[in-house]
Amino acid sequence: MNALQIDLISALPELFVLTMAMVVLLLDLFIKPGARGVIDSMTQLTLLGAAYLTMTTASQGVGYAFSGMFVDDTLADVLKLMIYVSTAITLVYSREYLIQRHMYRGEFFALVLFAVAGMMIMVSGAHFLSIYMGLELLSLSLYALVALDRDNARATEAAMKYFVLGALASGMLLYGMSMLYGATGSLNLREISSSLMESSEHHSVLVLGLVFVVAGIAFKLGAVPFQMWVPDVYHGSPTAVTLFIGAVSKLSGFAFVVRLLAQGLDVLAVDWQGMLLIMAVLSIALGNVTAIAQTNLKRMLAYSTISHVGFLLLGIMSASMNGFASAMFYITAYVMMSLAGFGMILLLSRKGFEADKLDDLKGLNQRSPWFAFMMLITMFSMAGVPPTLGFYAKFTVLQSALQAGFIGVVIFAVLMAVIGAFYYLRIVKLMYFDEPKDNTPIKSSTQMKTVLSINALALLLFGLMPQSLMSLCAYAISHSLQ
Repeated sequence: MNALQIDLISALPELFVLTMAMVVLLLDLFIKPGARGVIDSMTQLTLLGAAYLTMTTASQGVGYAFSGMFVDDTLADVLKLMIYVSTAITLVYSREYLIQRHMYRGEFFALVLFAVAGMMIMVSGAHFLSIYMGLELLSLSLYALVALDRDNARATEAAMKYFVLGALASGMLLYGMSMLYGATGSLNLREISSSLMESSEHHSVLVLGLVFVVAGIAFKLGAVPFQMWVPDVYHGSPTAVTLFIGAVSKLSGFAFVVRLLAQGLDVLAVDWQGMLLIMAVLSIALGNVTAIAQTNLKRMLAYSTISHVGFLLLGIMSASMNGFASAMFYITAYVMMSLAGFGMILLLSRKGFEADKLDDLKGLNQRSPWFAFMMLITMFSMAGVPPTLGFYAKFTVLQSALQAGFIGVVIFAVLMAVIGAFYYLRIVKLMYFDEPKDNTPIKSSTQMKTVLSINALALLLFGLMPQSLMSLCAYAISHSLQ
């Protein structure tokens, strides 16, 4: 095969998703509003097709395409498959919510596919330009999704804040990349890593550039002190969009961090470890403490996300294969927990009513014992109560941080996790020990109820048998980071 064929085959899943996104957008112009289920089905089939192409083009080694700008390795393949699955689940959860709010339109599905394409490019980025292109494609799609409900003033405000702060973060990231380029003479991550190994000149310029890059990373993840957008965007966005931002996009955020820090700037680990340490400690503290005061469920989960990002950074700052594998395991567990948590909000919501307040969960056990139990599993997992998946996720990142010598940070994180358990267990108390404020029967499709049940039970199943998921993450990291 010639170079062009290798390039096209490597990027075949991305090209397929981008093509189908444009097809969905055009098809929406020619179908009746009542037939938009066709577009929904086409979007799901697109994700299925992308998964098939990803598996058929996967290889055991690490392959590069487009002059080294695009990498096809096990880490990219595994994360892409996770993105497809979590996006498909998001669409199942969102269907009735979107129909009831007149947002069940082709634009939503096209933007979701464009965002998925952006995440895929980020996951396979081996060059500053390709990573940045994927990041901006994802970001612009998310800005538009947040503002999709044009009659909702809160959503418009959230989109404006997200856009302005996102543009600022992108500028900081680009400035950092330009400084790293000036110091190393390359935008390719492998060449940057080699250049840093061969020479330690311009160290002050490198560290300054690194500060701006880490600041851009922190914003995209929602880590302190760049977390100010998270609660406003989570609260203001339509819940279906909040689910997509809060769960699926975090997979690409993890890839973004690993590609930049673990592959390109691994030689500067001593410098970025200290930065991540500060952000991890502040994120865990602020997220857990502030979440206690929240009465809105979406804002509570937003501050919970900030706390979870802090735990994720504990694994990454270990700067070891074990640390990166534990961070990947943690982000996988977090995505599963977020899907179940926000999925429950979507299940309880109905036309003209957003079930986004803590009081809306009062007496859920009397209304539906089964889904109260599903929410209990989800909250226990988020709190890190054994034997749920969340417990093992926290355990692995704390173990990797302990092995790296961060004993004080680990003790602090454990204490904060105990404090954070309060606001999760408060939801359990509301569901089981309070009288319901609303006795409306929970009406939803069988498909959504089935997928949500499987999602929540998976948190318990993988908690009881976490070895397979741990092994997958360790395998992907060890066969990709070289």
